[in-house]
Amino acid sequence: MNLKRYLTIYATLWRNSVTREMSFKGNFILWIVVELLWFGLQLCFISIVFAQAEQVGTWTKWQAVMLVGASNFIQQMYQAFFLMNCTNLSDLVRTGKLDFLLLLPINTRFLVSLRVVDLGAFVNAAFGLSVMVFAAQRAGVHPSLVQICGFGALCFVGILIHYSLMFILATVSFWTVRAQGIVWGYYNLFNIARMPDEAFHGVFKGIFTFVLPVLLVSNMPVRVLADKVTSPASWLSLLAIGVVWAGISEWFWRWSVRRYTSASS
Repeated sequence: MNLKRYLTIYATLWRNSVTREMSFKGNFILWIVVELLWFGLQLCFISIVFAQAEQVGTWTKWQAVMLVGASNFIQQMYQAFFLMNCTNLSDLVRTGKLDFLLLLPINTRFLVSLRVVDLGAFVNAAFGLSVMVFAAQRAGVHPSLVQICGFGALCFVGILIHYSLMFILATVSFWTVRAQGIVWGYYNLFNIARMPDEAFHGVFKGIFTFVLPVLLVSNMPVRVLADKVTSPASWLSLLAIGVVWAGISEWFWRWSVRRYTSASS
């Protein structure tokens, strides 16, 4: 019954988001166009890179295009469900609206994290997936059902990691009031994810693989599809990082809420 109650609430949040988006159709369409133009620039960048070299590490041109598509898909799915909510948390703290949400008979994090849905991001995610399918055909990649399921599962873990990390950064607003700059700073790191992990080396690669795993999040699902996984330890590490960051995020949220003094205090 509790699950049914939350599904009903989430359906209501979806209806509210649809109503909001349809009230500003021009903005809705314009934002989709802007995101698609940016996606196109990323594909152009890959074309320029592979005009100078046949491979980057073991990655061929069309495998790299698959990576760009996967990166865009994961980023847009994250954006659809969580980005606006994470960036709006500081406004809830600043305006005192969080006080009201804390009083509601519902899990506050659920409401804070999922109250707004970015519908346009689903359209852009579909374009990313379409590019992946086209690039897979050109690369001669024919994944099995198990590989496709593995890709989907790792994409889910990747979205969970991005959400956990960005929610932690957004929660800093309990002390700084405004944290949009920190949140958007992490969001801009997503751009690193479109590059093959073999293009990076040393400390930089270690940080963006295991600490802020933007490389691992996009590279590993595509490696599964393209049968480029050499050891199960690589995708198991992504699952482990997802569990760790999800646990840290929940602990940090509860610890922060206990120290929250409300906007009127």
